[in-house]
Amino acid sequence: MSRSDGGLVRAILGPTNTGKTHLAIERMCAHSSGVIGFPLRLLAREVYDRVVKLKGEKSVALVTGEERIVPPQARYVLCTAESMPVPTGTGETLPGDPGDLPRDFAFAAIDEAQLGIDPERGHVFTDRMLRARGREETLILGSDTLRPIIRSLLPEAEIVSRPRFSTLSYAGACKLSRLPPRSAVVAFSAEQVYALAEMLRRFKGGAAVVMGALSPATRNAQVDLFQRGEVDYLVATDAIGMGLNMDVKHVAFAGLTKFDGRRERRLHIPEMAQIGGRAGRHQTDGTFGTLALGSGANPEFSDEEVHAIEGHHFKPLDNVYWRNADLDFTNVSSLIASLEVKADEERLRSAPLSIDLAVLKHLAEDPRIASTPGQQARILWSCCGLPDFRKVGATHHARMVKRIFSYIGEGGHIPHDWFAAEVARLDQVMGDIETLADRLAGIRSWAYIAQRSDWLAEPVRWAERTLEVEARLSDALHDRLTQRFVDRRTSVLVRDIGAKGADQLPVTVAEDGEVMVGPEPIGHLAGFEFSVDPLARHADKRLLLAAAERRLGEELSRRAQKLIEAPDTAFAFGEDGERVGIAWEGHLLAKLAPGRSLTEPAVRTVRALDRLSAPQRSALRGRLEQWLDRQVERHLSPLRQLADSASDPSVSGNVRAIAAMLADAGGHLPRKELMSAIGALEKEDRTALHKLRVRLGPLDVFVATLLKPGAQQLRAVLQAVRDGTQVPLLPQPGASLLNEPVDASGASLAYRRVGKSWLRIDLADRLAAHAMKARGSNADPVDIALATSVGLEEKTLDTLMTQIGFAKEKNAYVWRGHRRKKKPHPHKRRRRKTTRPGNAFADALKDLKR
Repeated sequence: MSRSDGGLVRAILGPTNTGKTHLAIERMCAHSSGVIGFPLRLLAREVYDRVVKLKGEKSVALVTGEERIVPPQARYVLCTAESMPVPTGTGETLPGDPGDLPRDFAFAAIDEAQLGIDPERGHVFTDRMLRARGREETLILGSDTLRPIIRSLLPEAEIVSRPRFSTLSYAGACKLSRLPPRSAVVAFSAEQVYALAEMLRRFKGGAAVVMGALSPATRNAQVDLFQRGEVDYLVATDAIGMGLNMDVKHVAFAGLTKFDGRRERRLHIPEMAQIGGRAGRHQTDGTFGTLALGSGANPEFSDEEVHAIEGHHFKPLDNVYWRNADLDFTNVSSLIASLEVKADEERLRSAPLSIDLAVLKHLAEDPRIASTPGQQARILWSCCGLPDFRKVGATHHARMVKRIFSYIGEGGHIPHDWFAAEVARLDQVMGDIETLADRLAGIRSWAYIAQRSDWLAEPVRWAERTLEVEARLSDALHDRLTQRFVDRRTSVLVRDIGAKGADQLPVTVAEDGEVMVGPEPIGHLAGFEFSVDPLARHADKRLLLAAAERRLGEELSRRAQKLIEAPDTAFAFGEDGERVGIAWEGHLLAKLAPGRSLTEPAVRTVRALDRLSAPQRSALRGRLEQWLDRQVERHLSPLRQLADSASDPSVSGNVRAIAAMLADAGGHLPRKELMSAIGALEKEDRTALHKLRVRLGPLDVFVATLLKPGAQQLRAVLQAVRDGTQVPLLPQPGASLLNEPVDASGASLAYRRVGKSWLRIDLADRLAAHAMKARGSNADPVDIALATSVGLEEKTLDTLMTQIGFAKEKNAYVWRGHRRKKKPHPHKRRRRKTTRPGNAFADALKDLKR
């Protein structure tokens, strides 16, 4: 078909985001049949899904190198440019075309026709632009740089310019940590893409990754991750510049140079515009700029480049690449010669050596292949069309092509066992990102082969098998990329911290204290203390704490109000290893510090309560002080009465002195420490002490009610607070005699040390009182029944009787009283020994007498 054959030909030219592809879809659906060729398989798939919704599955076909969906009654075909149906009589066929596709369409369109300048694939786009025609209408979609090419090669074509829907403006350089949400970062090597994605994971919670080396399914999954808002950032190679429609607001270039397969060069301005033009969709304006990497060699746009990109002013194309499509299959030599025929048009430039022709030339070095005639030459050329998905180069790729041709060159099929073994070898989802990407490249080759109905005995079966493996590998690669470069929790929190009002994600606190913001756990709330999830990375902990600070205020206020209204049973004493405090459900709410007296410690709330409002924090502290006061009143009211009496001026001085010492000691002291004060007591004083429930025992002075377990526990707590020590371990309640190793500071609260044992004070007092009553008579000073019931051993009893004032003589206890050392008279001075001169012999004699 000549260039001018067919109906109306229109060239729809303009920059990105002008709705060219959308227009082509609308025009195709308005016709009885149509075909559109796209630059990417994933773009063909995206449009296929859209057209299926409009026309139904039975009317729409999808044809790409690795995927083929062709219903019998298909009227609309979406395909890649290489798979696009071309007119018959040219010697060229579709890959694996079984003849079930029509070649006559009412409508035809080729998208991104400016790719005719691409060194590798340009000749394909040029060919489709010149030869693919619809009976009624043909659209050529592309950049405005195509205008002189269209005018020269297709003078009959109508040129329609379309303005960009939104503005694209330069935003300068920006640090990675300050990138605005919905940004795409563009780099030009896999290493830099991975490094930038890792940095964005730390700063922003992650990024989607798009590279040409990924399978279409993986790229789609990563783009969906960005489109759904699970991440706000995308890191990509220049693969995003073609056909990927995303809600990007800003494009940041991490570099402005790339390796194009032959050399490292600076991006051309149209390439910059094609990539930067991804920013801004429909009526939403977009921006582009560079990434400030802080390395001293940051990429920078020139003023000329910025002006051209913002105004869409690009140098028109002088020519496009072309390769002859009228091939001579007489033999391999004539085939190569026909492929290298030069065009007679000035605008058509001979295409560089592409991979298919390079492979053919390499195989032609084999004399047996060079002599391949006619139909076999046609089959050989179709084998050379196998894309080099693995990117191994012409020499290595030619080995695989040669083996395939050895099987099918004479009308045979690829062996089932070899095909199955190669597919099975690739059907493994274990491994890292690079390993899975290599397997995906391999399976895409076999998926392409499976579309060739003339190469395999069971093409439908193997097409399904290879697509299943590709889908599994794509899913696995997507998961690996997400695991490595996306921290969903951090991503959620970054968005949440910037949210306002109703846009905030809900916070939930489970019964076990797990705190979740939206779907992601951020830590654990124990009482009022929030701890970050232990599995969180160190760099993310500050973000999690910020999220808790922002979102837990309502929950903490609810808990505080609940405690303010809670009964006394909700609280208990607790320790945090350093200080004694008041706890709720095992969580410390306040620490106790020394106060005005033993029974009046200071209550200091923990720092976790600082998140509460000042009035609520004050109310909760007042509730804790109230609980502590009630505990003292319940268990230590005698001790409080002693303290009150010690400061009451109406009480006699002797009583005040004893009351003050007892109150300070916690309710009991050895009698010997109070002997002088007791000796000065009058009868009225003793009556007053009796009313205070003070027992002036032979051994100890104590308040009996303070020996109860509750009082002991509270006294231990308050004394530990006052002394700055830990609460001692108390004996079992009700124990009479302690013979096992015990905590001396705990036992001393209610027990008297008797040798190696501890005897409860009130029992020691009863034994001592019995002995004192019997000392003036012939009665046994030992209360045998009580001593036996307590379990006193003989040695322990001897020690106790000695403390009372009895000595054991001939198996009987005799009162000896409490002997005290005589103090020298204060007015009598001891004579000082002196050695007088001349009397040394007398002194020595005295020493001998001694």
